[in-house]
Amino acid sequence: MTQRIVRALVALLAWLPLPLVQGLGWLGGWAAWLASAPYRRRWRAHTRLAGLRGRARWASVGAAGQQVAELPRLWFGPPVRVGWEGAAHIEAALAQRRGVLFLTPHLGCFEVTPRAYAERFGVPRGAPITVLYRPSRQAALAALLRQARQRPGMAAVPTTLAGVRQLMQALRRGEAVGLLPDQVPPLGQGVWAPFFGRPAYTMTLAARLAQQPGVQVLLAWGQRLPWGRGYVVHVQPWAQVMEEPLAAGPAEAAAQINRAMETLIRRCPQQYLWGYARYKAPRDPG
Repeated sequence: MTQRIVRALVALLAWLPLPLVQGLGWLGGWAAWLASAPYRRRWRAHTRLAGLRGRARWASVGAAGQQVAELPRLWFGPPVRVGWEGAAHIEAALAQRRGVLFLTPHLGCFEVTPRAYAERFGVPRGAPITVLYRPSRQAALAALLRQARQRPGMAAVPTTLAGVRQLMQALRRGEAVGLLPDQVPPLGQGVWAPFFGRPAYTMTLAARLAQQPGVQVLLAWGQRLPWGRGYVVHVQPWAQVMEEPLAAGPAEAAAQINRAMETLIRRCPQQYLWGYARYKAPRDPG
């Protein structure tokens, strides 16, 4: 019964107009914020830590709901309008026929970034993108997510050793890989590094992939435009955001990547998922 309800809701949201979907998501974001005291406490703590105040701080509540509600529309609905800022950096990277690593924080519509890449570069250029995702523990969602995250020019692999090997292989073939480096990894797969001034358990995988021979690092995020007008994918090379190259040591490299993610987030803080449990203790994979 639960699986049928989930699929029916996803099918409905997939075919509603994007402005309506995002409007419903805005309401849902506020409903979740009002209904959950732990969520409110976490949101308050994280926004204060980052020094976020005023309209941008409150706008992030509704934006979190929009990010969830628009997923079915992106996964299964008609195409959405996507613009680009910095697509030339991708063109230049692909021209060198070396692996490309995209690092994207939980900012804006992070699901639209690899999909837009797959449509513009993956299929036409024969340079697919492989993204890492954490499988849902709910059976009703697991199969749906697998279906949603596989499409022409784009493959999704789970956060397992086999999935990491597939990422490495994709980079060696000169393809693209996408990661959310501000996602909390399992115990033993990260280091503690500052994130907005507070220690956060940070994955070492992003740095390991970035340090593979010849890999080019691009920072990307998908901005949600107001009133359902679509999205803009912003792309910048690492050197345009960070003055220093990536360090060799895992702790130093993780801290650098966190600083790079902070820089992107500060450009549009109202669209960051401040309620995400970024500072939680890592779970034991065993």
